Amino acid sequence: MKKINLLAIGIPLIASVCFANDISIKTSELKKIGVVDKHYQSYNIEMVELTGGYFWKPYGDKNTKDNTTQKGIPAGMNPDIYEYLPPIDLTNKKLIMLAKALSPAYIRVSGTWANTTYFSPDSKVKAPPSGFNNVLTGEQWLSLINFSKSVDSPIITSFATSDGTRDKNKIWNSKQAKIFLDFTKKHGGNIVAAEFMNEPTLAEMGGAFKGYSAKDYANDFDVFYSFMRKNAPEIKILGTGSVGENVGKWHIFYGNNEFISTPDMMKNIGANKFDAFSYHHYGAVSQRCYMKGQEYAQTSIKEALSNQWLSRTDDSFNFYKKLRDEYLKGKEIWVTETGETACGGNPWAGTFLDTFRYIDQLGRLAKEGVSVVTHNTLAVSDYSLLDEKTYDPKPNYWAALLWSRLMGTTILDISSTNPNLHLYAQCMKNNMGGVSIIALNIDSKEAFSISTDKPLETYTLSADGDINTSSSVLLNNTKLQLSNDKLPKLSPIKNNDSKLTIPPQSIVFITIKDARNPHCK
Repeated sequence: MKKINLLAIGIPLIASVCFANDISIKTSELKKIGVVDKHYQSYNIEMVELTGGYFWKPYGDKNTKDNTTQKGIPAGMNPDIYEYLPPIDLTNKKLIMLAKALSPAYIRVSGTWANTTYFSPDSKVKAPPSGFNNVLTGEQWLSLINFSKSVDSPIITSFATSDGTRDKNKIWNSKQAKIFLDFTKKHGGNIVAAEFMNEPTLAEMGGAFKGYSAKDYANDFDVFYSFMRKNAPEIKILGTGSVGENVGKWHIFYGNNEFISTPDMMKNIGANKFDAFSYHHYGAVSQRCYMKGQEYAQTSIKEALSNQWLSRTDDSFNFYKKLRDEYLKGKEIWVTETGETACGGNPWAGTFLDTFRYIDQLGRLAKEGVSVVTHNTLAVSDYSLLDEKTYDPKPNYWAALLWSRLMGTTILDISSTNPNLHLYAQCMKNNMGGVSIIALNIDSKEAFSISTDKPLETYTLSADGDINTSSSVLLNNTKLQLSNDKLPKLSPIKNNDSKLTIPPQSIVFITIKDARNPHCK
């Protein structure tokens, strides 16, 4: 067993001091470095899930039906990677139960398909009018509003921006947006935040006209900004909701579309127009969107537990933080979409292997000052938290559930001296003075030893079998699964001597109820 010593102390700018043998954490002296929104861990329900439409085809599906004549496929994309997805049933009791267990959270209803979706409040329009690709009926949107209420999770969304929303000068108009917001208010829907469009860096892919530019986005946004301030001043305006930019030496690329840079958009928009800065992060594109000559946009299963893969979260954050600091100094940063990889996720996105990315990303971004992170998706495609057909929890769901139950909103400063042991700390949820620590051991062979200043309890997640293929997970060596569609009790192991081992390739949630940390009151 490899042993390191990490002692978290209260010296400004220094969170830990290292000795030779053990990792020792003085939880009572961990310093506060930030606060996240109580809805920090959130999730997406794609607009196309509500309407039904062509979404990512499952791996191994032999259906070779030509989809090229079907509307709704994003511009510039290969139609062979899509398959028809029927509308989601948001009245499903099992789905409601599992989503409610993650509250408080935000539900983001958006995605590329939202940019081209027509809203029919009376549900009479069945086929999309000219300039649109999909139809969202009032009945479908009302089902989302009711779902939001049932699971106690407010809504984040975006608006249609395709040709059908534009005047003869190709400038966006607010007619559809007003009908949508009026309907939502009438039925008691709670939209707390909204982006103008989904991923304007790939505007043409999302239905914008050929040659759409940063200047066009700024002109549209001026109209949108005035409309929102007049008609829905209570809704936070998020932006730009871009994707695909970072400070690293990697890139993502999918489809055959022009790219608009966020710096160019911000130059045209100017300062202080958004209530919070939002962006999307994907560290790569999935195998679905492989293009010959664009191998650099891919990742592999061998990289899933590497620091270079996990640190890509930082690369995107640092790019967009610089823009936030320049144009929106002091405003919050929201990551309004993220997942294992773009284009629905890789085949291993639903295994325990990706749970390291899921939890590490939440820990990193909280520590860096991000207020909200919305995972894509709740229940569709490979990167979802729940199985698309059965709604059975995937490994990431169980980790999300532990996060929801144990991690509070106050972020504490902690660090590790070994690159294969990642440590994150927050005040314990609903336990005054308590501290929760997450230890991720990405090493395939070495274990680490940790001791704290007070008795602790542990929740150890590990693979149920081969980590590369395991679609189930163990909690303290017991398989996690529903029983009669009910959640099991998530019981910790009590450790009165304040010491524990972090096994190879495991994720351990550690709670110290009696830490008496003064920042956790």
